[in-house]
Amino acid sequence: MSEAVTRPGITTDALLASLDPLLRTWLPRQRWFAGKGRPITDFDLVTATELLPPTAELGLLHLLVRVRQPPVPDPAAGGVPPLPADCYQLLIGVRRELPPRLAPALIGHVTRGPLAGFTVYEALHDPRMSGFLLEALRIQARVGKLRFERDRRKAIEDDLAPRVLAAEQSNSSLVYGDTFILKLFRRVVPGVNPDLELPLMLAREGCAQVPAPAAWFLADAGDEVNVLGVLQPYLKGTADGWELALRELAAGRDFSDEARALGRATADVHLALARALPTVTLGRAQVELIADGMADRLDTAAKAVPALLPYAAALHTTFEALADLGRGEANWKAQRIHGDLHLGQCLRSPAGEWSLIDFEGEPSRPLAERRMPQPPVRDVAGMLRSFDYAARSHEPWAPEWAGDCRAAYCTGYAEVSGRDPRMDPVLLRAYETDKAVYEVLYEARHRPDWLPVPLAAIKRLATNGPATEPH
Repeated sequence: MSEAVTRPGITTDALLASLDPLLRTWLPRQRWFAGKGRPITDFDLVTATELLPPTAELGLLHLLVRVRQPPVPDPAAGGVPPLPADCYQLLIGVRRELPPRLAPALIGHVTRGPLAGFTVYEALHDPRMSGFLLEALRIQARVGKLRFERDRRKAIEDDLAPRVLAAEQSNSSLVYGDTFILKLFRRVVPGVNPDLELPLMLAREGCAQVPAPAAWFLADAGDEVNVLGVLQPYLKGTADGWELALRELAAGRDFSDEARALGRATADVHLALARALPTVTLGRAQVELIADGMADRLDTAAKAVPALLPYAAALHTTFEALADLGRGEANWKAQRIHGDLHLGQCLRSPAGEWSLIDFEGEPSRPLAERRMPQPPVRDVAGMLRSFDYAARSHEPWAPEWAGDCRAAYCTGYAEVSGRDPRMDPVLLRAYETDKAVYEVLYEARHRPDWLPVPLAAIKRLATNGPATEPH
């Protein structure tokens, strides 16, 4: 295996030309492809690495491919801004013939270029291929521009059977023998990925609520480094927070104890992040910048989703109140946070302990923004919106269930952090409103049937309805 993963690979334009017509059809069908609805105009090959030797019956290619598409019009700007092309990570298997068990992974049959006569397919679905990734991490291989690294204190067995998780959307994950889970970032952004950076920091702080990375791999691209994947312990037997909440709701069971424990776990993570990385005090200019950003996002969403327009003026008063408070006696701290916290980012063990995962932040936001210190209440607001989503997905709607969860979560958070998020009602309402505006735009574009869920929250927030007042 070591020979197979240490040979520099192919970097020719002919390789990309060989795959070009197939990728144009296959890529838009993938759940993690962000450019749906826009034609692909061109490809650029950023890196190409052959992970299997040329004498092998099977081939395995690792590609970073930049996909060029027409830009998305920005209603707020009144025009078409120049957007950078997205870069995607592809693992492509190469065979003369594809066995029936791998038929669902088919990309296509190559008719030209260096791969003419071969069949190419999504290699993650081939255990023999995905096993190479774990072995590369285990031996800390260097393959062309790829670097596989690990925490030498953690043992990685060499005989763990891989399987692909089907639930992923923006990324892909492989589980190895119920021992490890490897998250592969599909849309790759140069720079320090928070999903590796923050768990490593938290591991050094001894934070038990976040699985510590066991290994990771990177690609060197000029002066930049791309984080491609992170291997972490697989938390066998844990329940996804979203699925657990829906199950308890459907059974008519109270979720307050779980929500309170989750609030405590969130506060533990926030405190560990504040110890590990610098915190700042937000001054008047920073608060006004936050409020202006929220107002701008509202204006953009209202132009794209007309259903928001009747509430826009009232919602703007929420952001104006935040700016006004920032000019007064407010003394808010900002620090590194999760950045995209909701029930689906939380796992509960059979013993009732919660873990937080997926620290990548909102992938649609620039990496520099995702790595900026922010008020911890932003994470709290995201979780409160998640409780509301769960309650709204139930028939009939269960507002009392959501209210009990919200109150319990804030109480648990205060028990650990020493400060109840509800004691900052203007800040909390502003972040919850900003999140609901984001949800409206997302649902209108991707899941129109879900649009009534955030719109109901928008109506409540615009009319100053009850949220999370202190008890």
